[in-house]
Amino acid sequence: MVRTQNPFWVGLGLITIFFHIWLIFSGLVPSLISRPIHMALAIPWVFLFVSKNKGQLYLESILTVIGVFCCFYIALNEPSLSDQYGFIQGWYQFIIGSTLIAITLEMARRTVGWPLPAITLLFLIYGLIGDKVPGEFGHAGIPLNSFLGTLVITEGGLWGKLTGVSVSIVAVFVIFGAVLNAGEAGQGFMNFAIAAAGRLTGGAAKVSVISSALFGSISGSASANVASTGMVTIPAMRKLGYPKRVAGAVEAVASTGGQIMPPLMGAGAFVMVELTGIPYNQIIIAAVIPAILYFVTIWIGVNRYAELYDLKPYKDGMVPSLKVVSKTFLFFLIPFIILLIGMYIGYTPQFSAAIAILSAILLLFVDINLTFNWEKTKSRFINAAVFSGNQVATIASIILCASLIVGVLGITGLGIKVTSTILTLSGDSLWLALLLTALACIILGMEVPTTAAYVICVSVAGPALIDLGLQPLLVHLFIFWFALLSTITPPVCGGVFIAASMVEENWLKVAGSAISLGLGLYIVPLAMVRHPALINFASSPFESILTGLQIGIGLGLLSRGIIVSKIKAYNLLFIIVGIAVIFTPNPMILA
Repeated sequence: MVRTQNPFWVGLGLITIFFHIWLIFSGLVPSLISRPIHMALAIPWVFLFVSKNKGQLYLESILTVIGVFCCFYIALNEPSLSDQYGFIQGWYQFIIGSTLIAITLEMARRTVGWPLPAITLLFLIYGLIGDKVPGEFGHAGIPLNSFLGTLVITEGGLWGKLTGVSVSIVAVFVIFGAVLNAGEAGQGFMNFAIAAAGRLTGGAAKVSVISSALFGSISGSASANVASTGMVTIPAMRKLGYPKRVAGAVEAVASTGGQIMPPLMGAGAFVMVELTGIPYNQIIIAAVIPAILYFVTIWIGVNRYAELYDLKPYKDGMVPSLKVVSKTFLFFLIPFIILLIGMYIGYTPQFSAAIAILSAILLLFVDINLTFNWEKTKSRFINAAVFSGNQVATIASIILCASLIVGVLGITGLGIKVTSTILTLSGDSLWLALLLTALACIILGMEVPTTAAYVICVSVAGPALIDLGLQPLLVHLFIFWFALLSTITPPVCGGVFIAASMVEENWLKVAGSAISLGLGLYIVPLAMVRHPALINFASSPFESILTGLQIGIGLGLLSRGIIVSKIKAYNLLFIIVGIAVIFTPNPMILA
């Protein structure tokens, strides 16, 4: 029996789904109970699920048992630990606390490689010996029992607010996406996209844009998006004569955009809610026009490539009938509408998502012809359970590790010191501070996942930008967008690497085309700062739309100048005029 059909993993996946949905309906569960159990459910997936032989399985089993035991120690002793006020008591608590941190670092390493745990370890070392660091970046010193206790037996580190978001919101939306994909909804994405754009100029590429935007908004992972939707869109583009580098670039860029696409933004919107305290509705309304600009820019870029390479649309026989589209897309549309209605009428995002999950589960019982087949239904439930458990564990590993960094920043006051340094280096120049922040986001994003990069950068640089006069939501959107750049920007560009391997093309060629198509990812955040009206759609819709049109025209001119077969003088003119249009104040708004 293959691992994905093993009853243990199916059962653990079902427990993961049940636990996170139960939390929503159970009322207030103490953080030191729910969050350690969340980690305990993730540990087996990280260590055991990927084991390859009996020797490795033995070691992984030991790590799993130790990790799960430590998590349940915290959960079962929550009342007494809360009374310790962050001070470790006794050698056994010291061992448990140290073990939890070590397990967290190893989980992150197994999930996303060395960079994130290495950065976290540097922060932990700083917390321990920062009193020996000379100058303003040193701190007064923190007793070991207090430092470790704050990180592992309070809500100030491992079990902090960020982990809370992972437990209550991110995990729920990951489960939602997994259940949708296990049924007919996954094909519904694709059928809808093919029907909507398949016959247009550059149709296959535009299908990729639409399907990847829909899927990526739920999945929250550009790499996972490329690997899933790319299995369909990339072969279709190649079959229709698309150059390898263009096919790979389109999928990488479109998949990246899913994380900035409301209403879900790959659950990024909910992390932003927790960090800013700004209501969810305000965030998604503010983010919608910038996201549209990003995808419009890709659309324009696809048209340019279609002109250059005479790219063909889908043939009639490749486009599904309206009947098939309507049937399959309903499997996505019904749960999604339930989700949106729930949030619109005032329910919390997690409650709305839970109801949507229940509706999606019901749809697993039938196929597009509304017929029931036990074997197919069983297979859908197995896929939903295993994928849910595995994906929740993957994201939990990242967020738990990032939570340690946020905890150290809070304990040591390092975030305030970095803020002060940015203000000093920038000489109170907003644009210089933005440049420093953007570089930090790009560099950090090369090493750690988007969510972690965003959280770290906004924790250390966000206050400086706010002190320089930017509104908090604008700061968070700016940093979130730039944290995404690493998915398409060399030298470390995860989305491009995966797409390049799928098309069997040199990754640098794919990256070059991706940068030209994903131009909006570099420009739109800067445009938001230059024109704050862009994100003020709720309060000033006319100004926001007018500003969006202006920036869209500028981005179109830039695409026209950059996406060329051979650079000529008039191409440079398009670029110059495009930049001018984007960053020049709109006289209609000034009036």
